[in-house]
Amino acid sequence: MRICLRRRRLSYLFFIASLALFAAPTTALWPFPPKRFSRNALVSAGTLGLDDGDGRVIAFGDFDGDHFVDVITLASDQHTISVHLWNHDDFSFRRSASFRHPQRVYNVVPGDYTHDGKLDLLVMAQGASNAQLSLFVYISMPGGGFYTNPLELPPSTPAQPIPFDSDGQMRIDLLGIQPGIPQLAMWKNVWNVSDPSGPLYEITNAPFSGPQCRIANPHSNAAVDLNGDCVADIFLVCDDGPGQKSFQIWVSNPDGNYTLAQSGLLPTGTQSVVFADMDRDGAIDLLITTCGIISRSTGLGTDCALNIAYNTQLPLCASSSSFPLASNPAAAAPCRHPAALCVADPHFSFSFSGPNYVSVPISDLLEGGPRLHVLDTSFSPSQPILPRPGDANLDGFPDLLLIAEGRVHLLLSVPCGRGIPGCSVAGARRGWREMRKGVDALSSITDARVAVFVDLDEDGTLDVMVRRTGEQGAGHVLFIQNNFDYDAFFMKAVLLNGACSSGWCQPENSSLARYPPSGASTSGVSYKYTILDTSGRRSAAQVPQLPQTSYQSLNTPYAFFGLGRTNNYIENLFAGAAHGRVAALEMVIPNSKIVINPGATQDEWHKELYLRPGQWIPWVGVTVLGTMVALAGVVLVLHLNEKREDEMERRRASHHINFDAL
Repeated sequence: MRICLRRRRLSYLFFIASLALFAAPTTALWPFPPKRFSRNALVSAGTLGLDDGDGRVIAFGDFDGDHFVDVITLASDQHTISVHLWNHDDFSFRRSASFRHPQRVYNVVPGDYTHDGKLDLLVMAQGASNAQLSLFVYISMPGGGFYTNPLELPPSTPAQPIPFDSDGQMRIDLLGIQPGIPQLAMWKNVWNVSDPSGPLYEITNAPFSGPQCRIANPHSNAAVDLNGDCVADIFLVCDDGPGQKSFQIWVSNPDGNYTLAQSGLLPTGTQSVVFADMDRDGAIDLLITTCGIISRSTGLGTDCALNIAYNTQLPLCASSSSFPLASNPAAAAPCRHPAALCVADPHFSFSFSGPNYVSVPISDLLEGGPRLHVLDTSFSPSQPILPRPGDANLDGFPDLLLIAEGRVHLLLSVPCGRGIPGCSVAGARRGWREMRKGVDALSSITDARVAVFVDLDEDGTLDVMVRRTGEQGAGHVLFIQNNFDYDAFFMKAVLLNGACSSGWCQPENSSLARYPPSGASTSGVSYKYTILDTSGRRSAAQVPQLPQTSYQSLNTPYAFFGLGRTNNYIENLFAGAAHGRVAALEMVIPNSKIVINPGATQDEWHKELYLRPGQWIPWVGVTVLGTMVALAGVVLVLHLNEKREDEMERRRASHHINFDAL
């Protein structure tokens, strides 16, 4: 009777304790923080700390080396430049440094121009005459901020120079045109840290031997790999007179010079050229915007089209055993071995007719056929507006952000099928479907001028930043969180400039704290990788890092690529810098970020892999803990049963012995 009463009392106590637990605050029962955005949609995140006084976002960069993207803003007066650092805890930007440049600013290009592991600022501003563009470099201070006395560089023509690495030393040189000199010029980086009073750049002849062209203004010049060796080549847009542009492709040679590999006329009405692997075959293609008529007052184009010139290169072998590695891969034969992705194809080419060229009218892609915005006339001088490629749904194929009559349109790359826009033209390999569900945050905007992809807070999805004119009264910038839950993986990669190969930089003043060089990414890097999908099919893709920096191109300092659905590692990942400096990695874990810091030799390259702490990690911890508790309970029960059986067997044996004794 006493045992029954005791059990009943224990049951009452357990019931009362359970009620007390459920009456407690939710945070006491649920240890995981609530999600910041709960809707499965593109969600407005607001201005994230950037107010109207900050003006327009003009560039991205990681200024404090914390692996989060920071922003540079230019005030509406076009003189005040501010750096805003991302604060992970507050999920917003905070102003870090600000200064006023005396001339009217046209562009700001972050880069480690002094090769000390910290980002400096190259400011392109109004020159002494309309035929000049003044160039200044603001050097970063070890403790943060910038020295207020910039280094003045020799000026260029209004066609903005582009950064590139001319000799493989991982230092930022510039390629452009000097006033009054028709030949291409190179601003050679000669900075000597032990002599801060010396020059930063010296003008030399560009390492280009052959016929050169007059650079267009504006242009779409880029440092990007086009012949497949993972080393940056140079793509130039040339001005051939009213309404006609041409191009030149200069491929990099091991001796540090460049050879003219291909040239020709661009399609009539070309406005811009963007570089991306549009069909996921491991080669960078050309995405060209063309328009019939451009309104210089509104920046709107009529009869516009998106054109893709596919890069004709050796395809990937169907299997790694299809063809052995050749001793001379340049003369190799029908396809690329998966372990030899970074081998130049001397026969690569682009054509603007035939099966490797596709032209899709904007009226076929966007309902109602709105006019495309190709110039941002809210800035002086007007800036080109580019279509922005980025893998928004992580399927491995670049999607597009377009601005048409002030509205932002997100076009997803989809397989061709009946009724898919873009698939009715000859040679189409992929189609486009405008995203309409869950995009209210985008569709409500009517004063957009620029929309770009950027990964906010390093959460592994491409979000959207929209630069606005302010005509709607909602400010000049809006960030939109990509909160869709995609059943796919991603990869991020950053190749640094090798300024501090040990992983840490120590200022000359030893009293100052050391700092990581994580923000000193470099232009012209290419990544190639192979991966197996869930059906076992191998595919290759290529993604560039900072191919374009002119005219406020707003490229992020890292390369982001979706991997699609896979249950495997990334088989081969190659990262190529200038002039044959290529790193090869195998079996890289998806959903991670890899940071590569070059060394003096290939064996001294330093690689770090950062896994993203996804939302599933707490659930894994709870599952593992619960499983361990359950297994411990099973072991304890079995142990007690075994102990009881042993005791009963001992008693029986003892009883049997006593009877035998009698």
